[in-house]
Amino acid sequence: MNPIRRWPRLRPGDRVRLVSPASYPDDPHTIEDLTRLLSGWGLRVEVGAHALARYGYMAGRDEDRLADLDAAYRDPDVRAVLTTRGGAGAYRLLDGLDYAALRADPKPLLGFSDITYLHLAIWRHCRVPGIHGCLVGDHAVETTRRLLMSSEPAVLHRNPDLQSVGAEVPGRAEGVLMGGSLQALAGMVGAGLPDLDGAILLIEAERQVGIGQIDRRLTQLGASGALDGVRGVALGRFPGFEDYTDRGWNLVNVLRDRLSPLGVPVLGGLELGHGPDPRSVALGVTAELDTVRGTLTLAPAAG
Repeated sequence: MNPIRRWPRLRPGDRVRLVSPASYPDDPHTIEDLTRLLSGWGLRVEVGAHALARYGYMAGRDEDRLADLDAAYRDPDVRAVLTTRGGAGAYRLLDGLDYAALRADPKPLLGFSDITYLHLAIWRHCRVPGIHGCLVGDHAVETTRRLLMSSEPAVLHRNPDLQSVGAEVPGRAEGVLMGGSLQALAGMVGAGLPDLDGAILLIEAERQVGIGQIDRRLTQLGASGALDGVRGVALGRFPGFEDYTDRGWNLVNVLRDRLSPLGVPVLGGLELGHGPDPRSVALGVTAELDTVRGTLTLAPAAG
């Protein structure tokens, strides 16, 4: 495996770029709110040319959204790329992204949900860490700022009230944290999913239909061989499944059935992913998973 290319931590006065690689913001005040927040950190905020464009459910045509991303990666004065939201459409840009520019000048990408496709592709081609998260909510803002502007390790603690705690498998594991949206992970099978050998795999999802969506995607990942070298699994949030059952099974039954045969530790209850005010977490960094302590400890992504 190629070495991890960490990016320099942000400092007051640095420029950051807001882009919309997937869908456009539903709230017309999103850009103003993000600009005000980031300016309060001392950062200089720029907005991609097509961040508010509309083409169906996406923020402009593929070539427009790709141009915004590549422009941010090619500009040496832009020190971080922050997405306005997820939605749909980021997966359409993977073949055209200027990975050489990012390898030459590593900088973080912030986003989750559909942005997971970009995180996975960037890790595969560049070994540059990203940030799975957002800037909506106090915890999201606090953890994102720390990840961008400090070089300190991070520790995430299990929330014992979250449903995924019921699927835990005891143990301790170390590896590089990878993953994010389960939909994106399954969608990348056969289409450029990075090698997960030696990874701590982060999985989170929100309910769109029944628990079959979780079963099918985990089964697809397992049948493809993608999970063969995984060292541990970190479970984030699964909103919408809390009170949902299907002929006697709930989310925990499916997670246990699909993940326990891997024979690796599984830590549940992490406040990551969909749902209100999630924590942000670095992807592509060394992580230690410990079910006894209920913690996921991560090395810094910034140098």
